[in-house]
Amino acid sequence: MEVTIGKSAELIEKAQAIRYQVFTVEQNIPSELDLDGLDSVSEHALVMEVERPVATARLVTNTDGSSVMARVAVLDAYRGCGIASVVVKALMEHANQKGVRSIEIHAHGYLRSYYERFGFEFIQEVEVVGEHQLIEMRHQLVRA
Repeated sequence: MEVTIGKSAELIEKAQAIRYQVFTVEQNIPSELDLDGLDSVSEHALVMEVERPVATARLVTNTDGSSVMARVAVLDAYRGCGIASVVVKALMEHANQKGVRSIEIHAHGYLRSYYERFGFEFIQEVEVVGEHQLIEMRHQLVRA
């Protein structure tokens, strides 16, 4: 399993294909909500399994040192194998190496305890997207 982080058009295209399958097809979230115009300014993590893109997430870093992790998605056939944790950890490590101070995420409410294991803290319930209640969580990165 290989994780690549970058901004190339090819990487973004593969990430968007995974997100389309997971968010639009499976979760009935309109694709225009996923394609919010931030892909070109984001760094994307892409997990490849035997040359097949299977998981993705993106990180937007703000000028104030904060960041937003979003669009965490794993293809159905690869769920339950720990791949989501691989992509989340890879982006968190990347953010830390870049000197990011905090990572915010808007996650499905049922994933609260999952993200708490990575050190994210619940802030509040936020918007409903499609039929999914999202929650805001934040992780303060520790400086060595």
